Amino acid sequence: MARLTENFSENLWSHTAEPAPDTPQLKGALRADVTVIGGGYTGLSAALHLAKRGVDVRVLEAEQPGFGASGRNNGQVIPAYSRHNPDDIERVFGKEAGSRLNDWVAGSADLVFGLIKLYNIQCEAAQNGWLQPAHRSSRMTGIRKKQSSWEAAGQPARLLTGQETMELTGSPFYCHGGWIHERGGHIQPLGYARGLARAAVAEGAKVHGSSAALSVDRVEGRWRVRTAGGYVDSDTIVFATNGYTGALWPKLRQTVVPFRTFHAATAPISDNISQTILPENHGLSDTRQALWAFRKDLGKRLITTAAPLLPMGAREKINTTTKARLREVFPQIGDIEIDHVWEGWIAMTPERLPRLHELAGGVFAGMGYSGRGIAMATAMGKSIADRVMGAPVHDIAPLPVPMKVLPMHDVIAPLSRAMIGIYRWKDERD
Repeated sequence: MARLTENFSENLWSHTAEPAPDTPQLKGALRADVTVIGGGYTGLSAALHLAKRGVDVRVLEAEQPGFGASGRNNGQVIPAYSRHNPDDIERVFGKEAGSRLNDWVAGSADLVFGLIKLYNIQCEAAQNGWLQPAHRSSRMTGIRKKQSSWEAAGQPARLLTGQETMELTGSPFYCHGGWIHERGGHIQPLGYARGLARAAVAEGAKVHGSSAALSVDRVEGRWRVRTAGGYVDSDTIVFATNGYTGALWPKLRQTVVPFRTFHAATAPISDNISQTILPENHGLSDTRQALWAFRKDLGKRLITTAAPLLPMGAREKINTTTKARLREVFPQIGDIEIDHVWEGWIAMTPERLPRLHELAGGVFAGMGYSGRGIAMATAMGKSIADRVMGAPVHDIAPLPVPMKVLPMHDVIAPLSRAMIGIYRWKDERD
């Protein structure tokens, strides 16, 4: 299991989110229809959508809802693949299944913002589009392909000129052009996770914090999930642990590569400077593989990703490199201080596509969002709930697939960070 990351208080979002809901520790011997292991977006969405249909569901979270990557990410809600275009997906999966998966991805952001509105979740939500500017002129070829493919799939995807991109980003660095997906946006990610937990509880789900699942066994025809304080017996269990997947289910953790991501937030920026940076409050992720992403929060802080090659001493390096990056992209920002640096674990798949598994009778898992977790994980939770409730396989997206164990996983996973160096090399070349 990927180890729990550094002090959660270093995370900016822990300082600006609504207070955590009450999630009492599981105690005693209990029964439920469904037990969900993991209190991030996938698990909370599954619990919410099941509870709305009258299912008795319990969520077991090792810490508190949103403690993992769900409460540590950049906050961008992106209704697009990290690698593929819609036409790629239809070639691989066929017209019908591919189109269904494309619609699922494209609609995932609307699902997020719809839940936020329905349950009045306080998470600084802004659905005003997601930008992807080209960091080199040569990357505009890929931008044009991506935008035209999404437009052909019926999505509000618009190509941007160099001038438009500079105006929307507030940066002369992004002078080559880009594209915008109008259904995207950004949120306060920990606030969203906590709001999902409240919504699930309001619909009748029971959410238990400080209740790490220690074992899963078949007992008298039901699945028993044991914690330090007791156990739950249920007909169905859902694994929603993603980058924090451990050894509860044989080989499940070996199907994805946990990848440690870092983020940084500046001190609040003065009003006059803030108005010139992402002036229409968009979030952006550029065309690098070693991703540069930027957005602002309501406190006028600029939040960005960081990709140190080695995690040792990363915080000190990030402080220096992030300042230099900000001055390169947004020269008007001047000498700004970095107030917060934090980290979390996401789950990558080789094909950069999410996976829904049916591991055994009544056992489901959703994982592998490869950097698109807010939108895709929320949608995955709903898909799992639909499947638990008996929706036909051919109506589900993504289609359930068998587990695919990565060869030499225990070697690949620790070495995955070395890819950052390769990505950087590629990013600076045409």
